[in-house]
Amino acid sequence: MSDALNIDTLLEDTSIRTIVCCGSGGVGKTTTSASIAIRAAEQGRRVAVLTIDPAKRLAQAIGLEHLDNEPRAVEAIDAGQGGSLDAMMLDMKRTFDEVVMRHAAPEKVQQILDNPFYQAVSSSFAGTQEYMAMERLGQLLGEADDEGKPRWDLVVVDTPPSRSALDFLDAPQRLGTFLDGRFIRLMTAPARAGGRAYLKLMSVGVSSVTTVMSKILGAQLLSDAQTFIAALETMFGGFRERADETYSLLKDASTRFVVVATPDRDALREAAYFVDRLEQDDMPLAGMVVNRVQMTYVPSVNATRAVNAAEAVEDLADRGSGWRPRDTAALLRLHAEVTELGSRHAEAIERFRVLHPQVRIAQVAAAGHDVNDIIELREIGEELTAG
Repeated sequence: MSDALNIDTLLEDTSIRTIVCCGSGGVGKTTTSASIAIRAAEQGRRVAVLTIDPAKRLAQAIGLEHLDNEPRAVEAIDAGQGGSLDAMMLDMKRTFDEVVMRHAAPEKVQQILDNPFYQAVSSSFAGTQEYMAMERLGQLLGEADDEGKPRWDLVVVDTPPSRSALDFLDAPQRLGTFLDGRFIRLMTAPARAGGRAYLKLMSVGVSSVTTVMSKILGAQLLSDAQTFIAALETMFGGFRERADETYSLLKDASTRFVVVATPDRDALREAAYFVDRLEQDDMPLAGMVVNRVQMTYVPSVNATRAVNAAEAVEDLADRGSGWRPRDTAALLRLHAEVTELGSRHAEAIERFRVLHPQVRIAQVAAAGHDVNDIIELREIGEELTAG
């Protein structure tokens, strides 16, 4: 059986520059990312945390009014050991705009930015958010301070709230393939065809393909797409190239993945898929954090004993001594429910351990409310060191 995951052991290794928190939506990736980032900063590291959470809970919890695409200093941390923390939330379209401005031909930039097809792709196309998260990560890792040293020695990434955890690994490459693929080039073939002989040879095939695509996409969208891609031609190769660079970065020894789940069946199944995929792709896994685990605080009183005790006292009459049997019975039944849930959680986590004995696991206890401030994020960081 594997050892427990201890985040402090991970943070003590200064060769690790990127921690990627992954998992399906709604399992607490944002909270986990923020807790790790705060703990690292308060241990003396210069940290940036990049969130892709549209709920903006991270900003509220760390005391900032809002987050955007630019890093903002978090003043609420204890910087006594010389660390620092900057936080930001991915602006997907702005990041895509910056990619265009950096890599497209200068005379084509505005034409691309104003194109309706580009605006649709950059705002809502499947895979764009994951692709741009990796683009922004690369930018952060490349930033330098006034002395030419890396501005941050650790970047913590909170991945997009996808339906499937695997979307984070697959979507950037899918988008890169789409934007630099044969289908896209075929869409612009009529505009690029040169010479009468070539046009005669290709006109029938290209015309039939264009007619089909017009019916599927709509004539105006096809026209916008062709104009967009013609303007973007100087960037062809760049999308696939950066997707490949992203994969190389994610496989590098300076990166660690932390898979985040809850003790529910679907979340643990997604986590298992993700662990298997990381192993298949030779990507370095630090371990798994299981959030919202119901702990059993009085193990000597199991669910059956609690129910039996409740049945024994709930029909007793009040005796005027201040003891109210029905209240006691209600508490015992509540304890039985909580204990039963804790047992189910423990069994689910143990099944995962049996199937994935190499994965280190840390558990975070269920709380009665959402995390509201930096003190509670620190407390979660403490739990991440306890296994």
